Amino acid sequence: MSAVPAVPPPVSAEVDGLRLLLTPPAARTGWRIVPARVVAMCVVELQKLRHDRTELYTRAIQPALWLLIFGETFTRLRAIPTGNIPYLDYMAPGIIAQSAMFIAIFYGIQIIWERDSGVLTKLLVTPTPRAALVMGKAFASGVKAVIQAVVVIIIAALLGVALTWNPLRLLGVAVAVVLGSAFFSCLSVTIAGIVLTRDRLMGIGQAITMPLFFASNALYPVALMPGWLKAISTVNPLSYQVDALRGLLLGTSDHLATDFGVLVLAAALAIAAASSLLGRLAR
Repeated sequence: MSAVPAVPPPVSAEVDGLRLLLTPPAARTGWRIVPARVVAMCVVELQKLRHDRTELYTRAIQPALWLLIFGETFTRLRAIPTGNIPYLDYMAPGIIAQSAMFIAIFYGIQIIWERDSGVLTKLLVTPTPRAALVMGKAFASGVKAVIQAVVVIIIAALLGVALTWNPLRLLGVAVAVVLGSAFFSCLSVTIAGIVLTRDRLMGIGQAITMPLFFASNALYPVALMPGWLKAISTVNPLSYQVDALRGLLLGTSDHLATDFGVLVLAAALAIAAASSLLGRLAR
């Protein structure tokens, strides 16, 4: 018997297959492009950790020293009244916020380095919205800060701090850390867009980090502050981040909605300001 010849595929199927090979998929448009580009920029930033993890290790030293030396000493002295909460427990959320701020506040230096190396100019000529570029870098700093927060939480747990292990509350801690880091990293990019040089940015960053830290409720209750410092603490986003972290980890806050509302608003305003000044860096 002779073999039955194979039936050729329909012409329309061949044409459709050829069209798929020659025609690229439709690009994302409208609202879909922003989250895609934000995720892409965030992944690019985090890829750098694969090549150099020393940043995470070295940045864990300072919060560990704060908890081990400052926290343990003032817990024994009982010099700062914190109610029924041991001072080390009261201080631990503040150190988480501090370590996140210290990571984010110098993020503008990286933007200036990318400007000097020509990377920023190439990014700005792509269809990626400037807000997506800024948000990608901001949330990448937030992920780094979350890793830092995990280290601080582990150290605090080893020291006997009574932290919650509720998964939903820990998720809220991660969100608060990301929002705070997004604000401070975008603040750094905004300052970079104004001063344009690394040396000036470094000087301003060093000048504002400790005042922001001490003008918050990270180390002592707001009730102990003088009136002028209370006013500064009221407009300091770090105070709301610390209050949110303290409420989630220790269960001491009953106004988490206000804390997260301020953090979201501050992050949104900082992203808008950094996006508007990003083009000035590339001129």
